[in-house]
Amino acid sequence: MAITQETCQLFTRFLEEELVPAMGCTEPIAIAYGAAYARRLLGKTPTAYDVQCSGNIIKNAMAVTVPQTGGLVGIQAAVLSGAIGGDADRALEVLTTVTEEDLVQVRQAMEAGIVTVRPLDTTHTLHIIIRETAGDDWVSVEILDTHTGLGEVVKNGEVLRQRQETVQEDPYAQRRCLNLKDILAYADTVDLDDVKELLERQVAYNMAISQEGLSNPWGASVGQTLLRYTGEDLRTRMKAAAAAGSDARMNGCTLPVIINSGSGNQGITVSLPVAVYAEHIGASHEKMLRALCVANLLAIHQKTGIGRLSAFCGAVCAATGAVAGIAYLDGASYEVMSQAIVNSLGNVGGMVCDGAKSSCAAKIASSLESALLGYEMAKEQRGFTNGEGIVKADVEATIASVGRMAAAGMRSTDREILEIMVSP
Repeated sequence: MAITQETCQLFTRFLEEELVPAMGCTEPIAIAYGAAYARRLLGKTPTAYDVQCSGNIIKNAMAVTVPQTGGLVGIQAAVLSGAIGGDADRALEVLTTVTEEDLVQVRQAMEAGIVTVRPLDTTHTLHIIIRETAGDDWVSVEILDTHTGLGEVVKNGEVLRQRQETVQEDPYAQRRCLNLKDILAYADTVDLDDVKELLERQVAYNMAISQEGLSNPWGASVGQTLLRYTGEDLRTRMKAAAAAGSDARMNGCTLPVIINSGSGNQGITVSLPVAVYAEHIGASHEKMLRALCVANLLAIHQKTGIGRLSAFCGAVCAATGAVAGIAYLDGASYEVMSQAIVNSLGNVGGMVCDGAKSSCAAKIASSLESALLGYEMAKEQRGFTNGEGIVKADVEATIASVGRMAAAGMRSTDREILEIMVSP
């Protein structure tokens, strides 16, 4: 299979754009980033905060521990820690600079009740507007479509930055060229010097937080539980490695991760099973890196049709990507890999996202189990076929049908999930 130089460069750029470091769950971190950015423009300590968030942001930020805060949870903690101690220049690692002295102020501000959080009526699933006020001065900062994507920025009525309307229509339009055949061709031929540092950092960062999750009690300790009750065979170690990273990340661990499609959980899930499997079979370092190209790009491909945030659990996409990377390490054919992807999506393609929290680790383990089963079925020339539910005639059509279901079909599900979550 051939791939043009232009397409190769494009795929490399997709990896560079997506595989970036983040500390903690990316939705509260996006809020903290916006708050830190606004505070810097305001130039003084805010006395009031008004935070408007799209439903998916509220869903993913309301129950997760904000890192570097000593266990504080939720949107208020994210806003205040970002504004008081954050550094906007660090992007998704904005809270790295928060100190104990800052946290004293954060807790005092939370007790004073100076943060108002409201739902934002918007067509964008990822949308935040933060207004910070101090006396007669105020700043409003909009985050739109991506976790650090600045929209309109206003200070005291003066528009400092306008929203880029052309970008928001389809911020990932170029990624619709992704397909499994070209992804495999890219993995076979890409100059590894172009992606080596990127992928090695992904494995190093994500393995470090996984080891933390396996070594210490974080959240529900799904990774540790898997190893304790299922043993330490290869299948369990792959699932436990990814789940343990999520255990730590969802519950306040300050170690950064390398994300995929805007999600640390997806970045962990798509990479660690590939790394564990590569080590087990003695694959060369080069082969592992090429397999990670497959895994990451396939996850990005699936999420392009779904969107950054939805009612569809992104761990399914990441796990499917990881198992495609594992199949690549095995030298599996395009046909086997295609059927494995279809089998996985035809199994747990209905898993819902009900926010960021401890149970994400369990969903990761379940998604990986489904994807591994799908691969084993494919190796036996068994699988789900056209017309069985959302499964279509080929892998690309099946990925498209999942994207349609998740992006359009699950909108009402998304709203209902949020209603359930915020109800007493």
